[in-house]
Amino acid sequence: MEHVVHSPVPAAAAGPAAPAGPRLLMRPIEALAAALLVGLIGLVLASVFCRYVLGRPIAASDEIASFLFLWIVMLGAVIAIDRNEHLRLALLLNAMGPRPRRRLEAVGLVIMAAFLGALLPAALEHTWFEADITSPALDISMGWRIAGIPLGIVLMLAALAGRVWREVARADLVLAIALVGAAIAGLWLLTPVFAQLGKANILVLLVGVIAVCLAIGVPIGFCFGAGALAFLLFSTHLPPTVIVGRMDEGMSSLILLSVPVFVLLGCILDATGMGKAIVDFLGSLLGHVRAGMSYVMLGSLYLVSGISGSKVSDMATVAPALFPEMKRRGNRPEEMVALLGTGAIMADTVPPSIVLIVIGSVAGISIAGLFASGFVVALFLLLILAAAARWKARGESLAGVRRAPLRAVGAALLFAAPALVLPFLVRGAVTEGVATATEVSTIAVLYAFLAGTTLYGRLGLRDIYRMLVETAAMTGAILLILGTAAAAAWVLTQTGFAGYLAAVMQGLPGGWVVFMGVTILVFLFLGCLLEGLPAIVLLAPLMFPIARQLGIDPVHYAMVVVVAMNIGLFAPPIGIGFYIACSIGKVAPDAAMRTIWFYLAALLLGLLAIALVPAISIGLI
Repeated sequence: MEHVVHSPVPAAAAGPAAPAGPRLLMRPIEALAAALLVGLIGLVLASVFCRYVLGRPIAASDEIASFLFLWIVMLGAVIAIDRNEHLRLALLLNAMGPRPRRRLEAVGLVIMAAFLGALLPAALEHTWFEADITSPALDISMGWRIAGIPLGIVLMLAALAGRVWREVARADLVLAIALVGAAIAGLWLLTPVFAQLGKANILVLLVGVIAVCLAIGVPIGFCFGAGALAFLLFSTHLPPTVIVGRMDEGMSSLILLSVPVFVLLGCILDATGMGKAIVDFLGSLLGHVRAGMSYVMLGSLYLVSGISGSKVSDMATVAPALFPEMKRRGNRPEEMVALLGTGAIMADTVPPSIVLIVIGSVAGISIAGLFASGFVVALFLLLILAAAARWKARGESLAGVRRAPLRAVGAALLFAAPALVLPFLVRGAVTEGVATATEVSTIAVLYAFLAGTTLYGRLGLRDIYRMLVETAAMTGAILLILGTAAAAAWVLTQTGFAGYLAAVMQGLPGGWVVFMGVTILVFLFLGCLLEGLPAIVLLAPLMFPIARQLGIDPVHYAMVVVVAMNIGLFAPPIGIGFYIACSIGKVAPDAAMRTIWFYLAALLLGLLAIALVPAISIGLI
């Protein structure tokens, strides 16, 4: 899975000691989310068995899965709020002193509460309307499914109240409420002015509100939601129920069902050590050659990402196993972190990648085609990084390094074989059309659980429960971003901005080549600020139709978008992925910042080649 990386800022313990109430509230929410997740996985496995073994598919499986999925997302978003695990841009907060940081933290919490409070009546109204619709297979009211949204909003407000009680001083809370209240009142008083601005409202209300919220550390999902809601309330006559409907649509695509399952798969691999088995095998095979450990790092990221799909999980698995030996050979820590981060960029197109699943869902592209292309593109970038690493290692010391005996290599291969099977199982089953991404991910979870517990390490019930709760929290954080970004994207299309953007892009001289260049610049920039998922959901509905009109294959275009976005994610001084890599490698960002540009430049050259030579992306599909 692809982790939505969060950057929590330490909250001030300004309030009184945390009471037992909030914790007692979260325990049943966590237990219910875990149970629903087990039910979803069990349903998919039963559906696979009935379809492929018995030849009798479960007619209502998609409807039941849709019910379970929406509730998992909303409950997971509640857990993520309680744990402060929603993705946000915290650079400004981290640069501030303790006192202003505490105040901005309080403002951010109040903004989140104001958004949820304003959305709650619309969510209840939307649920009331949906109650009259009956599901075709289950023959029950759709209101039971949609009820997860208002219930989730109420529980998120309760979780926010708990955090305010634990973290915010009363004076800071009063100041924050006053500031947010004054801002809302000011926007309301300026409603007549906004009515005369026309499309400039997009910059003032939508982009402006989102930018301000991002800058002060409000979680990205709430930034998009606040911007979309502000635009609707202060410059249109549309009801807020539109936001709820767009959020529901953005969070509920059946293609996205594989997201929580791949998240759980990554948790299982981390807990059982299956990824480390792959690292150890590659180390025994290549560790004796010059730049060998760099090759091992890149190869491990390529293969481990093909199992877990998570950049953070990949780096956390690979770094501890390789860094000590690389240091012994004279590699500088900042060089190792630079290669680790850029290797994670390369590996992000390796299936199962949540980014590829999301882009396929939003842009209507074949997941099988994206998976097949992702393997090739990642291999191309791997070769580029390997060449760069070899040039960097020309002075590496191999004193005392010996080739591993064939017996040791064979033993490592035998031990790693069950883990090595997984990426090829996932890729083969999806690209060959044997099963959907959701079905394959569920089978992979069952396989990883059985292989991991029997061959690599035991998992207790507490470990399993913890992984289920973590999966629910991460799923809620990811899907809430997709839902609110979908609402913001819908607002942009309704204002006519999409048509304006299409006209501008099509009017650029140079045709598809210049359009590709603009795409690279846009997604490099957005990758620095927003991470992958919100940028994709926001711009994919606008950019992909233009690409199709210019004759660009959608799979080719998707690869350019994903690689550009991930280079931005790891580009200092803003890209949050860069700081995550430094944290995992225990290296000061200032030191790594000087070394990572060499590898980023190599990847940029590779990106230009991918953009200009479509055969790299689609030649083998």
